[in-house]
Amino acid sequence: MASIGQIVEQTSSSEVLKRARQRAVLVPDCMVEAKRIANTVIAGWHGRRKRGIGENFWQFRPYSDGESFARIDWRRSARDDHTYIRDREWEAAHTVWLWADMSPSMMYKSSFASVSKESRAVVLMLALAEILARSGERIGCPGIMEPISARNAAERLATAIMHAPLTSGLPDTRMIRGASDIVLIGDFLDDADRVMERITPLARRGLRGHVVEIADPAEETFPYTGRTEFTDPETGEKLVSGRAESLGDDYRRAYIARRDSISDQLRRMGWSFVHNRTDRLASEALVAIHMHLSGMTPAVARSTGP
Repeated sequence: MASIGQIVEQTSSSEVLKRARQRAVLVPDCMVEAKRIANTVIAGWHGRRKRGIGENFWQFRPYSDGESFARIDWRRSARDDHTYIRDREWEAAHTVWLWADMSPSMMYKSSFASVSKESRAVVLMLALAEILARSGERIGCPGIMEPISARNAAERLATAIMHAPLTSGLPDTRMIRGASDIVLIGDFLDDADRVMERITPLARRGLRGHVVEIADPAEETFPYTGRTEFTDPETGEKLVSGRAESLGDDYRRAYIARRDSISDQLRRMGWSFVHNRTDRLASEALVAIHMHLSGMTPAVARSTGP
């Protein structure tokens, strides 16, 4: 007879396998959608760097498929069995790191939206990777993929995501060095102070950050009435309300106050903030992120909801 510990372990393993299968199904469809969205805005996208300007040597790194042979340092490569790229400091300073939250809370999709928060986050990340790759930028994903400069960077990122271990919370960013850009995409539903405790150290290290909050319309409008059971997807905790409508006003005030607090604190430390609801176009958020990465401040970046 199985012990309680064995049952819990089997249940946990089953959930991990289930999530892995769901991700394997989700990501290819997101890649198709990401390319479609990228193509709708690519005409207005301008690369932020000119290749070949950098002169100061920064590091050697392994060659990746799809990179130009002209960037190979043959002398360094001749020393062993590996092929190396010679990175210059100016180029390395313009690496863009992309990350999308794929924790359980991101799987939520109400009847008011056509896609889940997870799907929207992955589509935005891959669409941004597609556009940046076409512009010659180096793309990386903390803890999942080292920075690469290749036309197929978005496809390679999608493959890396499919095989990445399941994690929660913000990514490990210790591998990021230099004045890079980092784009964090998630729902950021924790208390504002807790969110900022995790993000502030990144800004102190000199990273230029861009936060994209993904929200389901039901999370913002709280359309519930009557007896309703709410379940926390992260902890499994439940709350039953006999008259859910009585919670509406206080909930909406708290929800907007949390978002405004995060947005204001991010802007004070020089980071950008974009809000995107899953009942709106993903391209709206993509354009806003692009403008921030280009050093502009779009009016639509404050809220891309209705």
